[in-house]
Amino acid sequence: MLKDMLKEKAGTLLSNLLSQGGEYGEIFYERTRLCRMHLEDNKIDKVQWGIDEGVGVRLIKESKTYYGYTTEPSFENLMQLVKTLARGVGHGHVCIGLRHLRGWTRAIIDPEEKDLSYRAQILHRANDKARSYGDKVKQVMAVLMDRTRDILVINSLGDVAEDEQKRVVFFTEVVASDGHTLQRGYESAGGREGFEIFERVMPEEVARKAAERALLMLSAKPAPAGAFTVVLASEAGGTMIHEAVGHGFEADLVQKGLSVYRGKLGQKVASELITVIDDATLEGKNGSFAVDDEGVPAQRTVLIDKGYLMGYMYDRLTAMREGRQSTGNGRRQSYAHVPMVRMTNTYIAPGRDNPEDIIGDTKRGVLVLKMGGGEVNTVTGDFVFEIMEGYMIEGGRVTHPIRSATLIGNGPKALQDVDAVGYDLGWSIGTCGKDGQGVPVTDAQPTLRIRSMVLGGTEV
Repeated sequence: MLKDMLKEKAGTLLSNLLSQGGEYGEIFYERTRLCRMHLEDNKIDKVQWGIDEGVGVRLIKESKTYYGYTTEPSFENLMQLVKTLARGVGHGHVCIGLRHLRGWTRAIIDPEEKDLSYRAQILHRANDKARSYGDKVKQVMAVLMDRTRDILVINSLGDVAEDEQKRVVFFTEVVASDGHTLQRGYESAGGREGFEIFERVMPEEVARKAAERALLMLSAKPAPAGAFTVVLASEAGGTMIHEAVGHGFEADLVQKGLSVYRGKLGQKVASELITVIDDATLEGKNGSFAVDDEGVPAQRTVLIDKGYLMGYMYDRLTAMREGRQSTGNGRRQSYAHVPMVRMTNTYIAPGRDNPEDIIGDTKRGVLVLKMGGGEVNTVTGDFVFEIMEGYMIEGGRVTHPIRSATLIGNGPKALQDVDAVGYDLGWSIGTCGKDGQGVPVTDAQPTLRIRSMVLGGTEV
């Protein structure tokens, strides 16, 4: 077995890797089984199934990273890879097997024990529910993906860490039309668990939300433009906290001067109502794990505490540069990729306000019930986000839906302008893209009220 060989030969490989000097050496093994099934036009039209296995080797020397990988990880091939990275032969000092860590996913209904017909049934259930809303539903797409990822990390510091991660992701997208306009509705569910997720979140419920969102937007009025008080519902998802705020706390961007939060440790960067946390230890969340992709145990990191910047997220490399410890945020898409600082489950902590009272106390504003995609500049914090489902608030009441709306603002300013935080908390799953890599994450926020933001609209 490949993992057994790596454990047996790790000392030899790492010693050769550090033969010409270096601060850190690492062997990363990964075996991934993936199944992805796609339904469109009332039929299953794509099925992807496969197993990928490989080993990556990393050397950190003088704060620079040297990396290589192989999909044919015999001992001979790995020794050749090690010697190429080391640029020489010999032996360096390493520690092996000082600490052992092992994690796994508790899956009640293991996807590996279910056949393709089981998955197809879930997709057809969602499709049937979405199309039951009538002829205005023009297109339904449903996707189910399950992945089992087995990793092993052995490094020159003496760590041997293993983790078996099982994740399920399911989403439905609906396109509706009244003959004049097209509107899209989207809803998703997933996490670090097995197919038992569908006993808690029915496929029909995901499809219902997507279909009703698309149909609702057909009757929506064009969004006005201008400055408004904005209420972000907990159901809106954590797009803003992830994109407009979270990336700015990643230590690699901070060290490169690409973060608006650089040099602000200990300073007030948000309203005193705001606490921001990144926590990979949360049970069942999409961004959770037992150990990160560098073998560091999952951790809970407070980034902002009652408005004050408490710290950043670190991987091993960025931590070494500052003489710190990794916060367990070293993540990679696969063995073919170098790890980097990434978020896990990032959220704004709940407050004390009743969400209904937050709306009731808003004389005129915009309620955002679902965020879409967007863009952010991490250097300045400026962002533009699509509103997938939004409403006007008038006299403390939610009135008509609006469409073709965007939120335009600045992450730090938006956090400074929060004047109410609900006691609810809504989670959304996603894949975080950075430098060409994607990793699973979860984001969350309670209901938030921001005093003023710019709404981009089309109403004339």
